[in-house]
Amino acid sequence: MGSDVIVVIVVATALAFDFTNGFHDTANVVATSISTRAMPPRIAVGYAAILNFVGAFVSLEVAATVANDVVDPASIGLLSIFAGLVGAIAWNLMTWYFGLPSSSSHALIGGIVGAVLVADGPGAIFFDSGILGKVMIPALVAPVLAFAVAGLAILLIYRAVGRMRPTRATRGFRFGQVISGGLLALAHGTNDAQKTMGVITLALVANGTIASSDFHVPDWVVITSATAISVGTYVGGWRIIKTMGSRIHKMDAAQGFAAQGSGAAVILASSHVGFPLSTTQTISGAVIGSGAAKRLSAVRWGVAGNIVVAWILTLPASAAIGAITYVITRAFGTGAAGPIVVSTLILGGAGLLFVRRAQEAARTAAAET
Repeated sequence: MGSDVIVVIVVATALAFDFTNGFHDTANVVATSISTRAMPPRIAVGYAAILNFVGAFVSLEVAATVANDVVDPASIGLLSIFAGLVGAIAWNLMTWYFGLPSSSSHALIGGIVGAVLVADGPGAIFFDSGILGKVMIPALVAPVLAFAVAGLAILLIYRAVGRMRPTRATRGFRFGQVISGGLLALAHGTNDAQKTMGVITLALVANGTIASSDFHVPDWVVITSATAISVGTYVGGWRIIKTMGSRIHKMDAAQGFAAQGSGAAVILASSHVGFPLSTTQTISGAVIGSGAAKRLSAVRWGVAGNIVVAWILTLPASAAIGAITYVITRAFGTGAAGPIVVSTLILGGAGLLFVRRAQEAARTAAAET
């Protein structure tokens, strides 16, 4: 009975992470379309939310990677999974508060690895084949590849439309952004929603609900994960949207089209082979590439540098939070008391952050008027 209560708490926490993943990563999908005025903000966010939901049903390769290839599902317990999820949520909330587009994917993996390392030891973590081969190497390759593809794409685009009237070209690329933005939203749902599916399935395996020899993602896990990320996407992380859409560089419609198309291509290719990619890193790389190819000075390299620092910090910071959370949770025993106490604390902390953010927004609006 006690383990069933913990499973319910873990599933709820995983869906809460999925929600924060959605509102944290909304900027990845819609910022370029909004900044170039290809789509109004609310329509762009709603469009992305729908296609995030649809994308979650496209593939289950990433879910299988998260559930089987990062940590040993036969060796870990429910408390370490819970602590890892809390570590990821805490990092997502902190970076959202400061407007930094860090990686929700790496926050999740870092949180779980940190908790499992303290709870079960290094033997329960697949460092070479999992962390290095399927997380770290793709983390380095994907943004560089997106940078190069977007940079090459925008150079070819400018060459192809150089003689067209600017108003006609802009109108055409804004329409193109509706297509490329939809493809990016679909790719985001395909990769990111699956990570939550993998964690929930990992918890079900750890509880014995699903046999480790009979890995499968239940339909209810797919549906609830898709719903949570799409609702989070609709809520929207507006501070991060501003960073992605205009603070890196001022994009035109052609650059937005190139960045979205390049990001979507890299993410979909990675999802096909099961890499739990950072969509944030990938689209950020594409956005920077589309600006740098036009003119290096067009990119605000200080802002780009802050984003890179957030990327570097994400895995170790979320791992540290996951490890500390496990220690606190385990102090209350192996039952449901620890997860209940920690869940209450994280809900209270999230509430305070949202209240402070609302107060800051109100002060800013008052100052502008």
